Amino acid sequence: MTATPLFATPLWQAELVDAALLADLAHSVRSLAADDRAGQRWSRDHAYRGYTSYASLNDLPRRDPAFADLARWLSGQASQFAAAAHLDYGGKKPKLDSLWVNILKPGGSHSGHLHPHSSISGTLYVEVPDGAGAIRFEDPRLPMLMHSPPRTADAPEAARNFVHIAPRLGLLLLWESWLRHEVLANTAKADRISISFNFR
Repeated sequence: MTATPLFATPLWQAELVDAALLADLAHSVRSLAADDRAGQRWSRDHAYRGYTSYASLNDLPRRDPAFADLARWLSGQASQFAAAAHLDYGGKKPKLDSLWVNILKPGGSHSGHLHPHSSISGTLYVEVPDGAGAIRFEDPRLPMLMHSPPRTADAPEAARNFVHIAPRLGLLLLWESWLRHEVLANTAKADRISISFNFR
């Protein structure tokens, strides 16, 4: 007798090892946070603990060469992920649709959400102090588990209801946009910087 896992949910992990690009991105993010009044206002009005360009800037790869370099690298990674996950784009490649930056201050978090109107989403960690909150992915079957018992403490990742990934400098994560996720509280004493994006 065997138990066969069904309906796997792929999570792509890669490393951006270009230290100069990571440093340029960190500098650019901090410059944006200082200058982007609309983003500062949106962050304040939505109780975002820190700064995000999510609702204010939609042209970062055209605005800054570091983001243009990043966009090219991300496009290659998204194509590899799409192939590994057997996503059929009808002979085309995933297209970068949106890209935004995040500075999460100590104590900040981001509640559970998904990314509608896109097919692949992800995040790249640009500055990660010790204690930066993990990203937590939720089993998409969770609302239907009803009377399912909890998982044992030694359950492998594929059998858990939640999987936590600790951020680290240069880590890239890609997932299908319907996958619900959240950012746990930043318990570090410094800001955590990340760049998030969607492909369609």
